[in-house]
Amino acid sequence: MLNLNIDPSLAAQEGKLKRSQLIKAEALKQGFDLVGIARPQISEEENSFFDRWLSSGFAGSMQYISKNSDKRKNPYLILPSVKSVLCFGLNYYTKESTGPISNYAWGDDYHDVFLKKLNNFSLFLKSEFASHIETKEYVDTGPLLERSLAAQAGLGWIGKNTCLINKNQGSYFFLGEILTNLELAFDSPATDHCGSCTACLDACPTQAFTQSGILDSNKCISYLTIEYREEEFPEDLKDKMGHHFYGCDICQQACPWNSKAQPCDEKSFYPRDDFENPDLRKWQSMTEEEFHKKFRNSPMKRAKHKGLLRNIQRLIIKKPKVA
Repeated sequence: MLNLNIDPSLAAQEGKLKRSQLIKAEALKQGFDLVGIARPQISEEENSFFDRWLSSGFAGSMQYISKNSDKRKNPYLILPSVKSVLCFGLNYYTKESTGPISNYAWGDDYHDVFLKKLNNFSLFLKSEFASHIETKEYVDTGPLLERSLAAQAGLGWIGKNTCLINKNQGSYFFLGEILTNLELAFDSPATDHCGSCTACLDACPTQAFTQSGILDSNKCISYLTIEYREEEFPEDLKDKMGHHFYGCDICQQACPWNSKAQPCDEKSFYPRDDFENPDLRKWQSMTEEEFHKKFRNSPMKRAKHKGLLRNIQRLIIKKPKVA
């Protein structure tokens, strides 16, 4: 007999849960390492923190961050119909980084690899639910406070080094998002497990962390070797930057949660020839045309030819000629 007393709100909630479970299972099947669902809202506390961080000048010369600050704080300005944010994590760890290039930059450009996977997943959503549903995919470059959303979605907590940390995956993973007007069940936020540990803060050679959870990009080695566009490095920092040529993994290497990091399954993130420990003197002689050819589809093209030459020059010490 047909039950006419079913609570519509309960049925709707069950529908959200079933859709969410299906989506998560498919995400893992398609090769994502982490997946969670967040409500499309950034808390007032997070927005206030972001505003204070910007006003302190800690974004350095990255004007694109402040340019879209309103959108970063309000996903509805990106997709007005948004009802859920799917948050994904993709492991990029291959092995411990000992060379001058950060682990994440050894292989192909993660923006391209990850975005292709997200586009394919949006196609799955439309084929599974309805072809007319709306989706918007982002990998890093979109105007979103993605760590805040990922933390809401339960992917991890924002550590003292400002990286998102997962108890099982550590922090060696990229973040990507799909905004959608699908109504889904939201996950619970992850809890903080940094405790009293300050290993990441203590390990930073340039003291880029003004305090726990606050990064001054102007002093960050990754920022200086990638985003910083001046011809010369600040005098008080260049001798503290060590052997780093592109990016830096120090605060992640110091984190106990990364001590058991497992190699990723995405083969395109594995080192290209001579990227792990490059011959910088050989790279120094590259023309701009050779640079574009060598770093095609590589995240290292972000620093541009001029930036890489500047970085090399800092590391290569020319010995004076003996009379």
